[in-house]
Amino acid sequence: MELKTVKINIPDGCNIILGQTHFIKTAEDLYEILVTNIPQAKFGIAFTEASGPCLIRHEGNEPELVDACVMNLERIGAGHVFLIIMKDGFPINVLNAIKDCQEVCGIYCATANPVEVVVAETELGKGILGVIDGLSPKGVETDSDKGQRKEFLRKIGYKL
Repeated sequence: MELKTVKINIPDGCNIILGQTHFIKTAEDLYEILVTNIPQAKFGIAFTEASGPCLIRHEGNEPELVDACVMNLERIGAGHVFLIIMKDGFPINVLNAIKDCQEVCGIYCATANPVEVVVAETELGKGILGVIDGLSPKGVETDSDKGQRKEFLRKIGYKL
């Protein structure tokens, strides 16, 4: 078995959701979830089949983001993986709906942080072992940090 990391290229101002799925209708179902829950969002979706023609299926309403999804999944090379790249919306707005999608097996990450995907390769193919999402902790939150966190959540409208 060979291990490697693959950096996901996230366009400026975008968030991603990376997960595991299992069926050909994934791209269409994820499309419906995104347009239903955040109609103003621009997004791309790609899904890698792991049987039959083993194609990268793709959908979206922003060609640049669809292309970025496809390119990232080509580099990862693992089957039954989906990637959503979105702007003008946040993963928190769709994450539960995506988790409830019949094809979705799990979520590796939902973030705007730098991401590296840990990929294992065997004779059968490639699979994702996990992700490195963002940077390591630099310390423990102080009272001042706590105040800044609360202020930020109110500034972006997630708290009163």
